[in-house]
Amino acid sequence: MTIVRIPAGWPVTEEQARAVQDELRERVVLDEQGPPPGTGRVTGVDVAYDDERDVVVAAAVVLDAATLDVVAEATAVGRVSFPYVPGLLAFREIPTVLAALEALPCPPGLVVCDGYGRAHPRRFGLASHLGVLTGLPTIGVAKNPFTFSYEEPDARRGSASPLLAGTEEVGRAVRTQDGIKPVFVSVGHRVDLGSACAHTLALTPKYRLPESTRRADSLCRRALQQATS
Repeated sequence: MTIVRIPAGWPVTEEQARAVQDELRERVVLDEQGPPPGTGRVTGVDVAYDDERDVVVAAAVVLDAATLDVVAEATAVGRVSFPYVPGLLAFREIPTVLAALEALPCPPGLVVCDGYGRAHPRRFGLASHLGVLTGLPTIGVAKNPFTFSYEEPDARRGSASPLLAGTEEVGRAVRTQDGIKPVFVSVGHRVDLGSACAHTLALTPKYRLPESTRRADSLCRRALQQATS
């Protein structure tokens, strides 16, 4: 497990954090298709907190995209690097997530975040932030639609509907299992929305959430328990 320090110069106020978002958002690449679904490697990242002890743990789990078998995994533990502010959650997580990715023994391929990319009030959620900082293709697959609106997709697996900010499509609600609540997919960096949805379906053969997210969630919870016991 890698131990992480808060980087020097890390934002400490909401104003500073929003200025960073404004600067980095201009670097997001939206016109690349990204790697073909079901090929190469896919890495899930997730984070768990113990706010009372001021501890955050990140996990990165690399899967073979064709078989969904685990190829590698890594964890990192650090201090919470920013207060809880809706829309600025990436600043609580990024240093530790970066450390977990850097600790992997192999390239991560596509990175799948348990959260948002373009589907963010400032169009720069964790998946976009992480993608710009690493240069990796990234997508966000979230459990809820945040503040955005959508119409229920058809009940069959693979159905989708636009996730809307007014008339702007910022992502899609994607039904990953028949009759089960959809997940909310958005582009992070270097992947288009159609490919992001296809990757999400390739990662959900049995369950609502991507296998990458499920594995990373389980690992970071175990790592948090170890770090705080």
